[in-house]
Amino acid sequence: MKEIVFVPKPYPPEFRRRALDLLESGRSVRDVAAALGIAESCLHRWKRRDLIERGLKPLSPAEAESAALAQARARIAELENEIKILRKAAAAVEQVVPQKPGSPQ
Repeated sequence: MKEIVFVPKPYPPEFRRRALDLLESGRSVRDVAAALGIAESCLHRWKRRDLIERGLKPLSPAEAESAALAQARARIAELENEIKILRKAAAAVEQVVPQKPGSPQ
């Protein structure tokens, strides 16, 4: 028998913003979570992410490393794509431009 795993749908950005606004107005995490019917842990994650996005809290070392790794992977993919394009261009030029006699092929 397969186990059913419940994966909640993500909340819309407007809902998250409303929850964060309630926190910023001075209400406690417990009160806001109860009022909106969401888990306190979820609200803590949203609050932390919001502070990081606004530059009010630094990334943890693990998060910073993960972000740097994601940037490096994106740059590698970009460079690999450029290499592919340059190889195709070089092959096209080779077909059009005749080789000089005695040059290595």
